[in-house]
Amino acid sequence: MDLPSTSSQSTPSSSPRTVAVVGLGTMGTGIAEVLARAGREVIGIDVSEAAARRATASLAAATARSVAKERLTEQEREGVLARFRTFTDLGAAADADLVIEVVPEDYDLKHRLFDELDAIVRPDTILATGTNALSVTRLAAESLRPERVLGLHFFNPAPAMKLVEIVSCVLTAPPAVEAATELARELGKQPVAVGDRPGFVADGLLFGYLNQAAAMYEAKYASREDIDAAMRLGCGLPMGPLALLDLIGVDTARTVLEAMYASSGDRLHAPAPILGHLTEAGLTGQKSGRGFYTYEAPGSAVVVRDLQTPLDGSLLGTGRPVSSVGVAGSGTMASGIAQVFAQAGYDVVLAARSQEKAEAAKAAIGKSLGRAVSKGRLTEEAAAQTLGRISPAGSLEAFAEVDLAVEAVAEDLAVKQELFATLDKVCKPGAVLATTTSSLPVIAVARATARPQDVIGMHFFNPAPAMKLVEVVRTVLTADDVHATVREVCAKVRKHPVDCGDRAGFIVNALLFPYLNNAIKMVEQHYAGIDDIDAAMKLGGGYPMGPFELLDVVGLDVSLAIEKVLHQEFRDPGLAPSPLLEHLVAAGCLGRKTGRGFREYARR
Repeated sequence: MDLPSTSSQSTPSSSPRTVAVVGLGTMGTGIAEVLARAGREVIGIDVSEAAARRATASLAAATARSVAKERLTEQEREGVLARFRTFTDLGAAADADLVIEVVPEDYDLKHRLFDELDAIVRPDTILATGTNALSVTRLAAESLRPERVLGLHFFNPAPAMKLVEIVSCVLTAPPAVEAATELARELGKQPVAVGDRPGFVADGLLFGYLNQAAAMYEAKYASREDIDAAMRLGCGLPMGPLALLDLIGVDTARTVLEAMYASSGDRLHAPAPILGHLTEAGLTGQKSGRGFYTYEAPGSAVVVRDLQTPLDGSLLGTGRPVSSVGVAGSGTMASGIAQVFAQAGYDVVLAARSQEKAEAAKAAIGKSLGRAVSKGRLTEEAAAQTLGRISPAGSLEAFAEVDLAVEAVAEDLAVKQELFATLDKVCKPGAVLATTTSSLPVIAVARATARPQDVIGMHFFNPAPAMKLVEVVRTVLTADDVHATVREVCAKVRKHPVDCGDRAGFIVNALLFPYLNNAIKMVEQHYAGIDDIDAAMKLGGGYPMGPFELLDVVGLDVSLAIEKVLHQEFRDPGLAPSPLLEHLVAAGCLGRKTGRGFREYARR
């Protein structure tokens, strides 16, 4: 084929004006829509005429919705539709300034495609792969124009997600990267520059977390519903990990993890066997109608009941009656938990190491209630009634008649064991004793008493009045009616209980902190900076905070302690705390509370 004249070509560093999108599945169609709306001439190419028709219909429907919502005029809509043309012949890409391939994640398929494009497009055309798992370097090395090959990793759904990872390798020329970066900005996206390794930044962190969640479910540690609810409610994530795996595609996730494991050798990236079993069975998620969950139909997002769906109404039996609650502690968590119980109508004894500390904790609750009143969330009368239900005490002796005792003291096993030994002596027979530990073994606390059957974990999240999740942690000795009691109490205080066993990290921390640790390792390895990683997870993963923002809020010392507990319990080398985290803690850089962690903060 004769190459067309290059007299009207754009300069290498200018933003591409004509873009070919090869592969018109969900992602390709979304990218084409973004480009056409931004004024680019878009050449959509797919071997399937049906896929090309669906892409055209999808763009027509999306732009019609925008007109109905007055985000586009009818004239603008006509312009968008006119800029999108579809073809089944790859030769249509001949005049493109940029070609973006989004065909299935198969290296041989992508390699053949790039070979064909080498013979079709102009010498200065940029060839971009949409892969998130395969080697961009290998594709570039086997191309006739390695300096013009890079990765453009959009996120699904492309019209809504703001992140685009610009993936360069050692062969990629800077002008190609500059052009792709400029284009991403002009599309209204935030480009993040990353190097070539499987998963890049966002998926590199995301898929390790998803894999751990799949392994947790496979081990029958917690139900799929509880795992997903824990991460949504405990971390503010838009979707739970197992639902997200079904959306992404179980087979796709397995492919990405295989590539990540081949590159890293990290056992945390070795695909959980259940991913392979589901894939081999054709149970690949929403697209097949069944994966971790069962769906109304293939392609549907509507979950329907199946044999694993929890029955409506609990089969836990009847719990013990609870009308009064004791909360031990005077810090933020203790005050928040006491407020939660008092607002739900329980009489609360708030005990601290001295009467003064207990009074101060009650005063802090009064301020919290006052803020709720000022924001219109609570009436003055309700606030006064809540505060009136709280009785401060300077000794645990005040817990003599409570039905439920909840400790919220320092995360120190010896301290908690001493406190529970005291509760064992002062609390009446039949009282439920709960610890709010987030990382210590509940059974070790329970064994400090002569009634381990009455001890259970109730892990509230901070701030307790706002966070809906409570991890309910049974030990091997916890009585059934104690478990039922805590579930009933959670419902009465309007919290969402999730059941889990007594092992390090429970659900949330066991999934969250390895992800945070892996983010630190990315910085240690000079793969990406903290700002780019934070942006990638917020914009690409829908996380409310980036990992480094979260680490500085949680406290680097707290994070390190949890990492050490996880590593000690599971003995997985991949869970070993990052040396950078240990160095920052040793230097006293603990995050916001000290004014410096991964970032510096103005001291108050």
